Amino acid sequence: MLKRFFGWLLNWKCEPLSATLKRREEKRREEKRREEKRREEKRREEKRREDMSVQENRVMALSEWEDRWQEGRTGFHRSAVHNLLENNLDKVVCGRKEVRFFFPLCGKAVDMKWLADMGHTVVGVEISQKGIKQFFAEQNLTFNEEPVPAIPGAKVFKSADGKISIYQCDLYKFSSDVGGKFGGIWDRGALVAINPCDRQKYATLLMSLMNNDCRYLVDTLEYNPELYKGPPFFVSEEDVKKLFGGGCDIELIESVDAFEEKHKSWGLDSMTEKVYLLTPEAQ
Repeated sequence: MLKRFFGWLLNWKCEPLSATLKRREEKRREEKRREEKRREEKRREEKRREDMSVQENRVMALSEWEDRWQEGRTGFHRSAVHNLLENNLDKVVCGRKEVRFFFPLCGKAVDMKWLADMGHTVVGVEISQKGIKQFFAEQNLTFNEEPVPAIPGAKVFKSADGKISIYQCDLYKFSSDVGGKFGGIWDRGALVAINPCDRQKYATLLMSLMNNDCRYLVDTLEYNPELYKGPPFFVSEEDVKKLFGGGCDIELIESVDAFEEKHKSWGLDSMTEKVYLLTPEAQ
């Protein structure tokens, strides 16, 4: 009996101790897993920053864009009106009959003629005279060419009906003093094309061109920047908020799979196109 009693007492004392040790071991393992997870996340963030620095340090001179036009390397041009503009035009126009639209780095976008035919007015900025003249020729529009006194060396090409004006100049020399302010902006192929180091300067300029009732559609691309250095450059939702959040309300209004066969030659296996609607914050 005594032997049996001490055996029971020993088991009673040991079982809680065993459970305590087990809990301690589980806790130790959980802390180890968390630490490993933190380290892995840190490694990934450092890798992401390293990959992004490749794009951030990428700088294209204006002459390089001009060369692309001269050599016909304009794969960024679309021959049809952009579907994401069509899908979301009502959110920009908001029932207004005659909106003044701005097209940064407009190229020869057919969207300009499409909007002008609706009764809107369009102002674009483009560095390439060849691109500008191709636009008017391909759209069968006669135009006048004038100097821009406020920007030495710049020219403005205006359609005969006055609905479309395209300034040939460095975008950063354009201002509301030169071209006025706008009720709508369609940014397709501009934010994703400018040098990443110039983005804040770009955002500041674009916000300075917005009327209080302006609606700004910005089209961005997301892909793995480890695989392709751009342009077009990777622009995340975080980037958009960082650039424009100080002066605009930002809404993601459409996200689509934009991956095409040509992107395989860029080394990519996926691409997402996102459109944001920016409106000036209430004053």
